[in-house]
Amino acid sequence: MTGLRAYLFALLAMMAALGNAQLSPGDLTTAHADLEGMSNCTQCHDLGNKVTNAKCLACHKELQSLITQKRGYHVSAEVKAKDCFSCHSEHHGRAFQMVRFEEKNFDHGLTGYKLEGAHKTVDCRKCHAPDHIKDKQAKYREKTFMGLDRACLSCHKDQHQGTLSRDCAECHTMEKWKPASRFDHGRTEFKLTGGHVNVDCAKCHQETTRKGQPFQEFADVPHADCKSCHSDPHKAHFTNACAQCHVDESFKQLSRIDRFDHNKTPFKLNGKHKDVDCFSCHKRTSDPATVFQDRLGVGMNQCATCHKDPHEGRFGTDCAQCHQEKGFKALRSMDKFDHNLTDFPLVGKHVSVDCKKCHKGAYTDPLAFDACNKCHTDYHEGDFAKDGASPDCVECHAVTDGFDVSTYTLKQHGRTAFPLDGAHIATPCFACHLADGAKHKAERPKQKWVFRNMGTACADCHDNVHGDDFAKDGVTDCKRCHVSESWFPKLFDHDFTRFPLEGEHVKVECRQCHKADGDGRVPSFKIERFECADCHK
Repeated sequence: MTGLRAYLFALLAMMAALGNAQLSPGDLTTAHADLEGMSNCTQCHDLGNKVTNAKCLACHKELQSLITQKRGYHVSAEVKAKDCFSCHSEHHGRAFQMVRFEEKNFDHGLTGYKLEGAHKTVDCRKCHAPDHIKDKQAKYREKTFMGLDRACLSCHKDQHQGTLSRDCAECHTMEKWKPASRFDHGRTEFKLTGGHVNVDCAKCHQETTRKGQPFQEFADVPHADCKSCHSDPHKAHFTNACAQCHVDESFKQLSRIDRFDHNKTPFKLNGKHKDVDCFSCHKRTSDPATVFQDRLGVGMNQCATCHKDPHEGRFGTDCAQCHQEKGFKALRSMDKFDHNLTDFPLVGKHVSVDCKKCHKGAYTDPLAFDACNKCHTDYHEGDFAKDGASPDCVECHAVTDGFDVSTYTLKQHGRTAFPLDGAHIATPCFACHLADGAKHKAERPKQKWVFRNMGTACADCHDNVHGDDFAKDGVTDCKRCHVSESWFPKLFDHDFTRFPLEGEHVKVECRQCHKADGDGRVPSFKIERFECADCHK
């Protein structure tokens, strides 16, 4: 008390020295009314100094705690550099409002908690209410905005009643409570795949009542066994591991090959039977429990029980004597059957031909095979016919090796209207005889070999690059200059032109005077003027 008295004495002496100066500028607000009087000045003031932030925060400990944690409005960039008294002035009377701001224009983002989604339209007092304030010192302050926790459950009721995480934002957004758009079922112990993806949540997560409140169970839902949600249509006829036959895309979709071992049943699946749809044999009935049992019993291993006999009993009922399970057309005795014992031994391409290609009816029906055209159509459509009859294919083809192989010789070609010589000898057949490779392909079917009425003039196959430059009576005879060994104009004699070559001109390359276009072709070999200045500078 001695120090306080000395301080007050000094303060009175200072005020006396200033004359009749007022000791206090005015009454304190109601909130600070208990600090009224000269003996309390040092609660807020330092001697000879203004009100300090430290003294304010010494009383307002809840605010000091937030600032220490770097939380709330007072640590925002717009506020933290200010002194307390610059916003909260005192000595203006009991009714003065020290805390004033416009709620409608307040930027809530400065508090570190930006209002988003549905929060934007909520009245301030819906959240800033005593029931939501955890800070005991701030809880019962009139119209306070402090002490509110940021956790969702500070304001909202826990719909999950403690069965899930308290961090609502893991699944929900501020836009609306339903649907929980951030929830990812893939992070749970039961990932949704197949048909489960489109199942309504309430189908598995039942809505019930818990603790007297509506409740939807999301935690601890049994899922280890399909029977937790699904009934067993087989009535325990099989072991209850549904996944050994079914996949979650659909109950009707079976993964029998990968999971179900049919070989453990009395009927082992071999060959084509492995690929047969289950319900081709196991007919659907009104009782699913009997679907896979209706084939059991007498006749299960006899082909005629399921298959129709195409031979109408002529070869007995033991199909396995001739046929195999890998295909009805695959004969069991094929390896032993020797077709060479017949009148038509199989060689070349005929070996790999499917039996039914030739044997349209029964295998025992007689077939005519004395000529190729008994089975094959005349590809050439009579091109080589003489006196109305076409020669047999074997005259030009090694038919057992395929029709693409030709035995037609150059000597034979020499007896045609167009004997081959020069470069034509090395020209492949398709360059002239296949419609796609011929100049006149537009007149022929695509990919059709043609051997008649092709023409023997050069222009019938080759383009006339000279136009009418060398035409005589409207016809250009290529053989006047070119030979079949190469396209170079070996027979061309410049002396028969209007400009015979003499002297140095003899050595000049043709293209020096006969200029080529960008595509490398010379548009014309005719030159109208021959004065020296026309070519030389």
